Amino acid sequence: MSILSVKDLSFDYPDKSILHRLTFSIDKGDFLCIAGTNGTGKSTLLKLILNILRPLEGSISLLGKSSVNFSEYDKIAYVSQKATSFNRDFPATVEEIVSLGLYKKNSFFKRESKKEREQKIDEVLKKVGLTEYKKKKVGLLSGGQQQRVFIAKALISQPEIIFLDEPTVGIDVSAVDSICCLLGDLNKAGLTIVMVTHDISSVLYHSTKILILNEAGGGKLMDSEKFNSKPIFAHFSHGGHNA
Repeated sequence: MSILSVKDLSFDYPDKSILHRLTFSIDKGDFLCIAGTNGTGKSTLLKLILNILRPLEGSISLLGKSSVNFSEYDKIAYVSQKATSFNRDFPATVEEIVSLGLYKKNSFFKRESKKEREQKIDEVLKKVGLTEYKKKKVGLLSGGQQQRVFIAKALISQPEIIFLDEPTVGIDVSAVDSICCLLGDLNKAGLTIVMVTHDISSVLYHSTKILILNEAGGGKLMDSEKFNSKPIFAHFSHGGHNA
């Protein structure tokens, strides 16, 4: 069964039509990269899936349920494009930021002991390679390290699927490769990943599927292996084909 299914999805902003009858689906365990030129609706698509925006037409099914009635937010996680855009003088530590992920949307804070919370924080920091930075102020970390903190915050609730909007924007090249390898390892461990990216070449080896959005509002879904069989630029042409 598909973990995410989009059918005939259309969306317009007041001054521009963005998506037109877009259709695609992915399965549990997939690592989907959403790519396309500027203005093709990559971030908009994520917001529609997460019910932040409402479609003009079409339907979205997430974990087997309509996004309109979806309520199992503890089973999904979202790392926004602006996750690391905060005041560098903000006094929060790594563990304080990560612990915020224990709050569930539309639910009360889980009543766990301090020891249980500490254990969860330690486990997730180990996963993202930040154990030694637990007590550090987040503002003092590099851009790549900060992104790992927000990925850890998303992971601590043990979601079935994680959505990331341009997680490698604004960080140096070596950190980009490191973040992509981290996401690849998480996917191999069973986590379904949906990631908007402008940097296909860095993540291509780790992904399983690529969705290319085009300026006509449609998209083409293909296996990463098939995508890699042609030069990257060859995939970014005009057209209205759907997956």
